[in-house]
Amino acid sequence: METDIYQIDAFCKDLFSGNPAAVCPLAAWPAETLMQQIAAENNLAETAFYVAEGDHFRIRWFTPTVEVDLCGHATLAAAHVLFHHKSFTGDIVRFASRSGELLVKKEGDRLTLDFPADTLTPIPVTEEMYTWFDKRPEEAYKGKTDYMLVFGSQTDIANIQPNMPVLEKLTEARGVIVTAKGDGSDDSATAKTGRGANPSGDTLDFVSRFFGPQSGVPEDPVTGSAHTTLTPYWSKRLGKKDLTAQQLSARKGYLRCKDAGARIEISGLAKTYLIGRLFA
Repeated sequence: METDIYQIDAFCKDLFSGNPAAVCPLAAWPAETLMQQIAAENNLAETAFYVAEGDHFRIRWFTPTVEVDLCGHATLAAAHVLFHHKSFTGDIVRFASRSGELLVKKEGDRLTLDFPADTLTPIPVTEEMYTWFDKRPEEAYKGKTDYMLVFGSQTDIANIQPNMPVLEKLTEARGVIVTAKGDGSDDSATAKTGRGANPSGDTLDFVSRFFGPQSGVPEDPVTGSAHTTLTPYWSKRLGKKDLTAQQLSARKGYLRCKDAGARIEISGLAKTYLIGRLFA
C-alpha cells in the first residue's frame, strides 16, 4: 500500500501544542492488521484512516494497540486534511463511523466537531479509586467508555500523579478522565499576557486530563471525545451552554464546547506539522 500521510496538531494554539494525530487518506480499506501496524509504527495517540463513500467519508481510528469507537482530535485532523490539502469544497465534512454520523464544520480558522453526547451515570467513589491517583476525587461517574472523576481545583488537575500500573488494569473502561472547575486562569504561556485558556483569550470554565494506559495511551495530550462526557456535566453544573476548556497535559489542549442536548459541539484549531508518503 502506498498513500499520503499527514501529521496534524489538533486543538492546538500553535505548532507543538494540542494533540498530534496521523491521517491516512485511502482509496480502499486495507487489512485491519495493517492499519494497526501503521498506527503502532506512528506511535501517536491516534492514527485516522478514511475512505470516500459517495458524498461522505468513512473514518476509523487506531491507537498504537487498539481500534477505538470514537476519537475527537483525529477527526478534527482528518477534516483539516480534507479542507486544506485535498481541495474539499463546502463547509461541512460528514464522516460515517462506529459511533454514527459525525460532522465537522469549518468556521474561519476554527473547526467544530458535532458529536453525540455521552450518557453519564453517577457511581460511588470507592476505596479502589483512591489508589488510581495521588489525590482523592470528590465525585465519580461512568460514561459509555470512560470513568470521569471530579476533583476540587484546577491545581489538583495540573499536579495530579496517576498510578499507571493500577490504571492499566482497568479493562472495563477505555480510560479515566479527571476534571475540575477552572479558576479562570491559564497556566500556559498565555497567562503571562493576561489572556485566558484559548488563543482568543476566553475565560476558562473547566479543565481536564485523560489517562488511558489500558488503550496504549498513558496520557493523551488532548481528548476531544472526552469532552462529550465533560461538557454535559459542566454545562449543568455551571448553568451555561457555551464553555471554554483546557486539557492540562504537557502540550496543552484548547477547546470551546457547546451543550446542544443530544449533540456536543467541540471547536478548536488545527495545524499541519508534516506531510509524507507511506509505503506498507
